[in-house]
Amino acid sequence: MKWALIGASNIAGQWMVDALRACGDEVVAVVSGDAQRARAFANAHGIPHALDQEAALTGLGIEAVYISNTNEKHEASVLRAAANGQHVLCEKPLAVDFQAAIRMASACDTAGVVMVTNHHLRHNAGHRAMREQVAAGALGRLSSARLSHSVYLPKPIQGWRLTDRAAGGGVVLDIAVHNADSLAFILGEYPTHVCAMTSNTGMANGLEDNAMSIWQYASGITAFTHQGFNTPFAETHLQLHGDAGSLHATGVLSQAPGGVVALSNTSGRTELPLDNDNLYQRVIRNMHAAIAGQPHANADGWAGVRSLAVAHAVLQSAASGLTVEVAYG
Repeated sequence: MKWALIGASNIAGQWMVDALRACGDEVVAVVSGDAQRARAFANAHGIPHALDQEAALTGLGIEAVYISNTNEKHEASVLRAAANGQHVLCEKPLAVDFQAAIRMASACDTAGVVMVTNHHLRHNAGHRAMREQVAAGALGRLSSARLSHSVYLPKPIQGWRLTDRAAGGGVVLDIAVHNADSLAFILGEYPTHVCAMTSNTGMANGLEDNAMSIWQYASGITAFTHQGFNTPFAETHLQLHGDAGSLHATGVLSQAPGGVVALSNTSGRTELPLDNDNLYQRVIRNMHAAIAGQPHANADGWAGVRSLAVAHAVLQSAASGLTVEVAYG
């Protein structure tokens, strides 16, 4: 399958180009509003075409696009791809504006193209193992979850994430969407209500770089979540607790494969075997399956809409000081 990269981003260069090629696909072009950046990216990664506008992709036989430009630009890129009959892999959050995200998912449905939200963390082996344990009833009746996704935002990708809300900056839009999808993938549901507080620890400029919230689920599960940009020595973790057992996972909220998941119950503590497959390659392989009409485990466009709804509820709750019902549209 022939791909175009919309955005000469760090994530495209570090992860996606290699993943596409490892799955037998071809990266034909890269597009950036900065022509010099596009050319430098193309040269660095052996990509034939470096372009400064998406319209120039016409005639290159592009079948799918990976969209990783800044978030406020996603809608126009997705709508253009859908109109051209191209499948879409779009970075999270799908958009800054919630209605824009709905328009994006709807356009892909109407055009009959596959849309995937790049919630790659659900492909971590730890996530998959936890999902299997929950589905098998290993924890009994679930009561609570704890998720800490507080990290140190690397300097090469700080930029707009620390300064520009219009581009999708702030820790909530950047990380809470991932956490909403992770828990939905494992638990099979999204929260109904959110109670949140955010703060600025000095890294971001006028935006939140730290957030904590309680998420309530229709099943009765309550989840505590923490997102942060300014904790260089923190360890990410994800825990699930039920009346028959608990799951404790560390290192499973990262782009790189790895992590440890342990099941604790009356028999003691047992570490679960993990395959540690490449997350991005799994996204692409599952996208191939979706295009072929086969079962897949990717987050589709509507999953991206729902995760964005949760992030908006976190921001709304923090701003109002109230518990907020999540509006899924």
